[in-house]
Amino acid sequence: MKQFLFIALLFGVSFALHAQEAQKITLEDILVKGTFRASSVYGLRSMNDGIHYTTMEGNTKVVKYSYQTGKEVEVLFDIKSVKDAPIASFTDYEFSKDETQILFTTDIKPIYRHSFTAEYYIWNSVTKELTALSDKGAQQGATFSPDGNRVAYVRDNNIFIKNLKFGSTTQATFDGKKNEIINGLPDWVYEEEFGDFTSLTGFNKAIWWSPNSEFLSFIRFDEREVPEFSMPMYAGAAPEYAAFKLYPGEASWKYPKAGEKNSVVQVLSYEIRTKKTIPVNTGTDTDIYIPRLKWSPANDLVVMRLNRLQNQLDVLYANPYTGEAREVLTEKNKRYVDEDFLDAFTFLDNGNFVVLSERNGWSHLYLYDSQGIEQAQLTDGEFDVTKFYGYDAAKKVYYYQAAAESPLRREVYFISQDKKLQGKTSKMEGTNDAVFSKNFNYYINYFSSNTVPNYITLHENKKGEIVRTLQDNTVLKNTLKAMNVPQKEFFKFKTSEGVELNGYMIKPLDFDASKKYPVFMTQYSGPNSQSVSDSWGGVGWNQYLAQEGFLVVCVDPRGTAARGEDFRKVTYLQLGKYESDDQVETARYLGTLPYVDASNIAIFGWSYGGFMTLLSLEKGGDLFKAGIAVAPVTNWRFYDTVYTERYMRTPQLNPGGYDDNSPLNHAGNIKGRLLIIHGTADDNVHAQNTYEMTEKLVQAGVQFDMALYTNRDHSIRGGNTTMHLYTKMTNFLKEQLQ
Repeated sequence: MKQFLFIALLFGVSFALHAQEAQKITLEDILVKGTFRASSVYGLRSMNDGIHYTTMEGNTKVVKYSYQTGKEVEVLFDIKSVKDAPIASFTDYEFSKDETQILFTTDIKPIYRHSFTAEYYIWNSVTKELTALSDKGAQQGATFSPDGNRVAYVRDNNIFIKNLKFGSTTQATFDGKKNEIINGLPDWVYEEEFGDFTSLTGFNKAIWWSPNSEFLSFIRFDEREVPEFSMPMYAGAAPEYAAFKLYPGEASWKYPKAGEKNSVVQVLSYEIRTKKTIPVNTGTDTDIYIPRLKWSPANDLVVMRLNRLQNQLDVLYANPYTGEAREVLTEKNKRYVDEDFLDAFTFLDNGNFVVLSERNGWSHLYLYDSQGIEQAQLTDGEFDVTKFYGYDAAKKVYYYQAAAESPLRREVYFISQDKKLQGKTSKMEGTNDAVFSKNFNYYINYFSSNTVPNYITLHENKKGEIVRTLQDNTVLKNTLKAMNVPQKEFFKFKTSEGVELNGYMIKPLDFDASKKYPVFMTQYSGPNSQSVSDSWGGVGWNQYLAQEGFLVVCVDPRGTAARGEDFRKVTYLQLGKYESDDQVETARYLGTLPYVDASNIAIFGWSYGGFMTLLSLEKGGDLFKAGIAVAPVTNWRFYDTVYTERYMRTPQLNPGGYDDNSPLNHAGNIKGRLLIIHGTADDNVHAQNTYEMTEKLVQAGVQFDMALYTNRDHSIRGGNTTMHLYTKMTNFLKEQLQ
């Protein structure tokens, strides 16, 4: 579910107003014209020397720049300079390890959220040749071998390896078949739930080269026993599917719902020289996950094995020649091992590795030697480390991001193993993130706060000094000053159970404390998510609603991020219970405020937030006049294995946890007016959830409003869809909160 669950928030992300536009915010400005968009810095890639970076310009050039001066040093590639170039542009690029070759991605055709097919081309800067990776059809997951001599890729669920020296291609697997066997690519649920979201591409390939380029490891997914989910597709518009004008088509794929069978996964090691495939021993239990493979600096194949309940993760070292494996580290948790363990696991050059663990109740960094023996707890304290950036061998320090000063903020820190050298590289209060150059010579600090849009600076790491400002959004800041946009105000309150919750409110510009205002509660509330933070949220639908006279309020309930493991995992085995209790408590608290019209409170949410909207309406009774649930989960039995069972175990082991907090089972308790919305082609939270919910409402005699968006996925966009959706929701709120 992950980032798609934040889709409702994305429409509030930074925007810049054109001077010629009217001063009043419009939905067209926010959703169509993009006239409030703040600028950022994307696509800077450090080169091996750590003092230069490259950018992609105009989708036709790769240009080399100096970190120190910011000046162009060299154009490394320009399509226009290639005689009879077979491509006119590209959408992504990857260097070989020695930076003499570039792998270009073109003609992308999306499959799911991160996966796509593409045509790849390789540029050799020595021979000045641009050649196609394959002429046999679209490819997926192409990646250079470390020595730059080969590129591995997937086509039609099979792995191929191209020898760049001789131009020959070897097929490594032969059993790939749609909806049956996948080699070297994740299945739907792995892509969606085990993705590394510190990476822009997520988890869209399952092949890994050994450092010495002698082996290619990969995961084979046997999904023949996984139940298939299908949904109708119609002709629609924007885009139109002409083939479905009279008779609907059908999209189908393997989707394991909670408690059902997963793909049987197998780890394989393919030896390049002998073309031999070696199975890796991952144990006798086949009902497991292999969410990551890695290679150690010593060319050991590293397998991360996770049990079905996701409360034990074993790190195995395997011999790629024989497939024999041994356990090096086991991470256990009485609830579940957080996926951040996977993303943070990092090898150092000497074979030691760093992990991020919650074993003492907070997320902290731990150092292990190459044999899995703990060497040190690198960070400690009652705060969560939220990201690990890496180890600076020259300064002998580890860099990380943490919510050490407040759960609402993020800072960037460094620390040595003996703790004698430690400090903070970020200087401003708000949300800081860093991107370091190779060798940690430079870093880019991405800062924003509740009142400051993206402020991006380049720093020389040795002294920490700002080399130059890359983006300060001066134009946007000046425009916002002139506009007098409604601002967020943070607040806290304690529930009747004594739990302190963080929130923000956006008051109408002409706010008068002697008047009473209708309230629009917006929330997401999903596990380890965070909607209330000291970061730039931009000018979006929330600000528009405040401008239209609503008091906009958001509160992060129990289960959300950066407040320690117990706060984050209290929802274990009963998703929805505590989160909805806290949203109901929020409505009750707001009703005590002198400027709140307690008879006119509405609640909104998308995906997990939609699930929360339904439960809150069912529990809150007369507290809520109305609610909007977009793409809601209505029973976790309908959602996928990996995400759901991480927090709930299986329905067979925890039937009460699934059913007691299912909106389906309490539909008759809704008193406020409900608007429920879904895209009919949602491959993530299936429209089945809404169809089953509305039938329960019908049989319970509960009137509701409903909107379906033809052929739209979880994001519900395309053509005029977004504008139509937000206009409908805005009109609904204005009609109901009178």
